[in-house]
Amino acid sequence: MISGVSMAIMGAGLAAFLAGIGSVLGIGYAAKAASGVLSEDPTKFGSLFLLVVLPGTQGFYGFVAAFLIIGNIAKVVNFDQGLQLFFAALPVALAGLISAIHQGKVCAAGINLEAKQSGQAMKGVIFAAMVETYAVLGLLVTFFLINSVKF
Repeated sequence: MISGVSMAIMGAGLAAFLAGIGSVLGIGYAAKAASGVLSEDPTKFGSLFLLVVLPGTQGFYGFVAAFLIIGNIAKVVNFDQGLQLFFAALPVALAGLISAIHQGKVCAAGINLEAKQSGQAMKGVIFAAMVETYAVLGLLVTFFLINSVKF
């Protein structure tokens, strides 16, 4: 039989794992685009760096959520509490997965913009930040749900 502690551990793992996968894929899209641009103009590294690393933030959000859940595992005394922590992990896990992938695509488009019109990278960052908003909302919902569990 699965215990409440096991459910909480699965939730923590899911938050870190799914958000991390999204970040890996998102950074991959942006890094591929940046590598192509840098092969033509290596001086653009500084302006492209932020666009490449931006999708990695979702992985950090998943890690923070996992850390918060792990910090509460010792308090779990029944299955319901563990299940609540498992479900609390879902917003950041799913928002992190999906938003990081899409943010990577937006960042790749921003990189292409910078390649064609030098000095325009910050416009790409602004568009990518719009996608970031939903990852932050996922983290906030997870945070509030973790703190709503009655121990």
